[in-house]
Amino acid sequence: MRILLVGAGGVGTAFARIAARREFADLVVADYDLARAQRAAAAKDGYRAVRLDARDERATTALLTEHSCDVLMNATDPRFVMPLFRAALAAGTHYLDMAMSLSHPHPDEPHAKTGVKLGDEQFAMAQEWERSGRLALVGIGVEPGLSDVFARYAADTLFREIGEAGVRDGANLAVAGYDFAPTFSIWTTIEECLNPPVIWEDGRGWYTTPPFSEPETFTFPAGIGPVECVNVEHEEVLLIPRWVRAKRVTFKYGLGAEFIGVLQTLHKLGLDRTDPVNAGGARVSPRDVVAACLPDPATLGDRMTGLTCAGTWVTGTGTDGAPREVYLHHVVDNAWSMAEYGSQAVVWQTAVNPVVALELIDSGAWSGAGVLGPEALPPAPFLDLLTDYGSPWASEERAPSGQQ
Repeated sequence: MRILLVGAGGVGTAFARIAARREFADLVVADYDLARAQRAAAAKDGYRAVRLDARDERATTALLTEHSCDVLMNATDPRFVMPLFRAALAAGTHYLDMAMSLSHPHPDEPHAKTGVKLGDEQFAMAQEWERSGRLALVGIGVEPGLSDVFARYAADTLFREIGEAGVRDGANLAVAGYDFAPTFSIWTTIEECLNPPVIWEDGRGWYTTPPFSEPETFTFPAGIGPVECVNVEHEEVLLIPRWVRAKRVTFKYGLGAEFIGVLQTLHKLGLDRTDPVNAGGARVSPRDVVAACLPDPATLGDRMTGLTCAGTWVTGTGTDGAPREVYLHHVVDNAWSMAEYGSQAVVWQTAVNPVVALELIDSGAWSGAGVLGPEALPPAPFLDLLTDYGSPWASEERAPSGQQ
């Protein structure tokens, strides 16, 4: 399978390093910064590096055709989803991403009603993808991605009825030498944390709340322990209800008071804005400036310690008719991912899932046409192959708490 990997940042580089160990993958690595593409392509002899502006649909389509690519793997931030999505459709290739098209809050009631939701622009083109016979597999990182696979697995094998499918993300990662150093793209983190969070409820549909709503303490496994989690806008809440029956779907992120405080300050100062402002005669995006001032998450691995955990907490009625509560999860130790792949834990955990998905597509174990989320496809082959990659998932039974 020939893959055009667009984006050679932390996640893209980790993707190349993981794919380099699998026989099915042949990569063409594209980035706006050719040197960065070359560094990622160095993961394996034979991988090629090219320069590409991800905003240029025609250039992307031409590149896919020139290199006879089977699929476009989008490892850029969400700003570039739609031009890459359309370019893959025009070229007649499959398409995968790890974050979906951007949302836009409701103009009058942003903290109660949805406006344009995450992924709406992509799902609006579903019929075109179906007619093409190609698969656009959206949201196939770790969250969204593996978390959605967990939801489908729970529905298929563990539960008769799901009360809540709640994605819960937490970590005990620390970065030495920095007072503030996000371990993932700050551009994306600002986008998802400061937008109104979306919740789905049976009979009500999708609705929004103010940012950082409904705080709860969730106890994470592997020694991470209790972490305060809050509602955050995330793709799972838009994807899971399309294919998995549940009474409620949520996403909560273990941010911590300090991180929330920084994000709130950025918002108060207008530094979360993406539209350019005049600064010393130059037009710059405040959010891009913030990102430029912070360390590149891909470079923090040597300074990081600890573990990161992604998972889906499911409550409801088990297959035996009794109340059940399970946390399906995946933990990565930064020391392991750095020693094994030279990539820090958060970006590695994100990148491994699309590699697994592409191997399943290449083998025929996963197939389809149209715009599909991970929960639209059978979960067992994915979870089995993820374990084969040396990074097993786990299921933790918990005492039912009555939250159904």
